[in-house]
Amino acid sequence: MHPNLPLLPATDISPTSRRSMAARPALTTRRSWLLTAAALALPAARAEGFDHSHGAWTALLRKHVVVLRGGQASQLRYAALSADRAALQAYLATLSAVSQPAFDAFSKAQRMAFLINAYNAFTCELILGKYPALSSIKDLGSVFSSPWKPKWMALLGSKVSLDDIEHGMLRARGRYDDPRVHFAVNCASIGCPPLREEAFVAGRLDAQLDEQALRFMSDRPRNRFDVSQGRIEVSKIFDWYGEDFTLGHRGIASLPAFLARYAGVLADAPADRERVRSQQAAVTFLPYDWKLNDAA
Repeated sequence: MHPNLPLLPATDISPTSRRSMAARPALTTRRSWLLTAAALALPAARAEGFDHSHGAWTALLRKHVVVLRGGQASQLRYAALSADRAALQAYLATLSAVSQPAFDAFSKAQRMAFLINAYNAFTCELILGKYPALSSIKDLGSVFSSPWKPKWMALLGSKVSLDDIEHGMLRARGRYDDPRVHFAVNCASIGCPPLREEAFVAGRLDAQLDEQALRFMSDRPRNRFDVSQGRIEVSKIFDWYGEDFTLGHRGIASLPAFLARYAGVLADAPADRERVRSQQAAVTFLPYDWKLNDAA
């Protein structure tokens, strides 16, 4: 109440005025409810406005990714991408514009696709920051520092690192628990699973992840059954992140059980495939190739 207005005696308030004053709390309550509803609806509205097709990212990938060995591997034309850096940065700006509440309003598949695409696109931007004066993403770090740890990317309302996206978000227990993410994120290295030639999208995410896994597991330079040694030789990724293949995704509770599903591409002879399927073969890990996945 304004301090300069006098209080009216109760006898001076007409019945009509009393009804009007009685209605005010209800009007105030209704206004508060409407404002609260509008505030809650705002993140959802922003979420709906985001381009979940990630069309700008797909356009860049289709233009600059070189698919090798039928999709089992890929390289990126960094020199050509550098000429389109403004387009890349514009796409990154759309990712950075998404707030945490808006992100939380996405579906689970939309959130996962968003994070995978963000990881891959920001990695490309990181490489372009020093290209062509590097031969590996590790050149951006040192003995005492890692290129994955600096918090330089604006995402979900804060500054985050590549490690934050991969380990703190995508691999956080209870969020996705999907080991196929390791075949989707790309660290700009020859040893990585292929950088996909299109963006990941919620409507096809499951199929895309399945295809990425099959492509990578089919790539004999990185995953194979060694006939001479009688053992399975796979990427170092399975050594680093073996625990992720024990979380029960699709009923898989161990790395050998996961590899068994790819016996048909890991080995050629029926007897060798059966050894993989029966989970009887020893598993060893191959050296990782950190050279830049440059198609130049």
